[in-house]
Amino acid sequence: MNFSNITWLDDKGHIKPPLYLYLILVYLARGWCIFIASLTQSSDRAALVALFYPQKSDFIMALVAGFGALLVYGVVIAERKRSPLWLRPLFGQLKWVLLLLLAIDAGLLIERTINSHYLYNWSMGLDALLLFWSLIYLFKSKRLSYYFADWPREEGFPGKV
Repeated sequence: MNFSNITWLDDKGHIKPPLYLYLILVYLARGWCIFIASLTQSSDRAALVALFYPQKSDFIMALVAGFGALLVYGVVIAERKRSPLWLRPLFGQLKWVLLLLLAIDAGLLIERTINSHYLYNWSMGLDALLLFWSLIYLFKSKRLSYYFADWPREEGFPGKV
């Protein structure tokens, strides 16, 4: 018998969000993470942002694209509390929302590649690798699929069994 899946469950018997889901969300919202980190630097806030995003337009596009990841994180937090119930239909579709966010991020990566005149640099290579791994995890992870199916439609409605 294999009892390794018991670590997936919380105290109430619901599947906990996988750690890799949080890592994907941090990857998608990396522009926001860099923005928050730059606020802690008192001398030159733009220097940290320029280190990761040399062009201002790339940074602004990363913030816009990362906003979707912040919304997905909010839905994950709502699922942990099992409220509000109106988010339940969206929670079942998070796999496709994440796919859309990864596709937007891929488009931004292609745009950055074109703007750099197809010259290779490590940040774009690492972004492409993380994007590829995220796509594989999104479609091959059983735990993630079980997690997205864990908030059933009937839960929370009085009178329904």
